[in-house]
Amino acid sequence: MKLYDYLPSQNAWKVRLLLNHLSIEYDTVPVSIFEGEGQQPEFLARNPVGAVPVLELDDGRTLAESNAILIYLAEGTPYLPEDSWERAQVARWMFFEEDYIQNGIASLRHWTMTGKIRNRSEQIIAQKRAIGMKTLRILNHWLSEHDFLAAGRYTIADMAVFAYTAFADEAGLRLEDFPAVMRWIERVRAQPGFLATVHTYSIDPHSANELP
Repeated sequence: MKLYDYLPSQNAWKVRLLLNHLSIEYDTVPVSIFEGEGQQPEFLARNPVGAVPVLELDDGRTLAESNAILIYLAEGTPYLPEDSWERAQVARWMFFEEDYIQNGIASLRHWTMTGKIRNRSEQIIAQKRAIGMKTLRILNHWLSEHDFLAAGRYTIADMAVFAYTAFADEAGLRLEDFPAVMRWIERVRAQPGFLATVHTYSIDPHSANELP
């Protein structure tokens, strides 16, 4: 398999994390998204959105969207329950991640770490902060009563939500105000095969550019 990847992307990191848990070998194809490589016809044929990650199977089929890739790779493993109700609960938190975390914590973190926040209005920054804080409050309430998000164990729901939530401080949101979230972060980090390596945007001199 091939993983079309951009190292500072935590969406791509989610996939690397699961691949590491499953000890699956794969080839990495770097995509310089801020130089426009994601908008080239060859890449758009793999993902019309032009975003990473994209998983390419040995037979040439391609799958985009990090959470869809997690579901595909986790099939038949302990990280995706067989029971339909428990699978729905996993999906619930993965939809939550896309609706809330991507629109709040992830955006703020990206803007802050790349300097783009200087080019955003105070109103949009305040909106993103409000979404981020609401997200952390919801997670803190749930995780005060549950060790993991779904199925009573560590699943791809935790992987998806962890990817940006664990770095909320880098978005200017104080994690220490959410103790249940912080305890959950440590439980995730303690999982066998956890992928501790995270790459910052500073490794890419083009990351200060807006996406094409």
